[in-house]
Amino acid sequence: MNGSDTLNPELQLNIDEKLHQSGISQSRQKIIQQALENVNRPGFRIEPSAILPLMKPVTWFPPMWAFACGVVSTGESVSHNFSILLRGVILAGPLMCAMSQTMNDYFDREVDAINEPERPIPSGKISKQASWLITFGLILTGFLVALSIHPYVMAIAFVGVLMSHAYSGPPIRAKRNGWYGNLIVGLAYEGVAWLTGSFAITQGVPSTESIALAIIFSLGAHGIMTLNDFKSVVGDKIRKVASIPVQLGEKNAAILASVVMDAAQVAAIAILVAKGSTIPTAIAVTLLVMQLPMQKILIDHPAEKAVWYNAFGTLLYVLSMMVCAVGIRP
Repeated sequence: MNGSDTLNPELQLNIDEKLHQSGISQSRQKIIQQALENVNRPGFRIEPSAILPLMKPVTWFPPMWAFACGVVSTGESVSHNFSILLRGVILAGPLMCAMSQTMNDYFDREVDAINEPERPIPSGKISKQASWLITFGLILTGFLVALSIHPYVMAIAFVGVLMSHAYSGPPIRAKRNGWYGNLIVGLAYEGVAWLTGSFAITQGVPSTESIALAIIFSLGAHGIMTLNDFKSVVGDKIRKVASIPVQLGEKNAAILASVVMDAAQVAAIAILVAKGSTIPTAIAVTLLVMQLPMQKILIDHPAEKAVWYNAFGTLLYVLSMMVCAVGIRP
């Protein structure tokens, strides 16, 4: 937990220059400068109202949905296994995903000070020391809930913690390169959650189709993560985080994200065709076609439309996940 570093004067001057060059207003620069001081300030501070924003509830849906897809893909009765489903979605979202977000906010606090100075740590509402207390609390609670489902699920939760640290923290800090970092998040949020949902119900190896779909949609989620990085371009450039938009430029990154998400859905549709699932195939094709005009808008105006597409275009992608889960049921 390397969190004691502070900005030296030379680095501070370099940041000041880059903020000025980026065209950020003077008032915004003052907020950022205060945030940069807050992120490494000693002491223990925690405002209860800031705990939930630190956990980023908006990010919980993808792993919760993927876990539910894994459950549905088994063909077992959801109502008869509702307790497992409920504990599983709580584990996937409000516990493990929230844990990954609090951990990421700790390691990313200096980048967030530039990109999102209103976040709990940069704003001074939660100190870096207090953020770790929240993180460890989520880890412990997550392990207990996972154990209540199955011992192997607790082992998977432990792997999830390791993946979160590999993404955010040293020495790996995979998020420094969007190619690797986005892949880890996609696998954790979609693939691991999906397969955990399947295992939690059957307590056996998931079907070949379920494993294939979990991998396919995990790879497709690389595109979703690329779109998510558009909001952080300024801070990523200053802090030398090689996100996909920083490496390729915003237009090329939007093209790549669209192609990756479309390719994943085409591969998933191929599995439905092979399975002979006519109606799910037709629905999945329709959902894919609906995304194409939206992707054109995204590619034409990537910086302005990335958030919009992540809200609406990505919704069609995740709906396709459930359609495919239904389509492979025994």
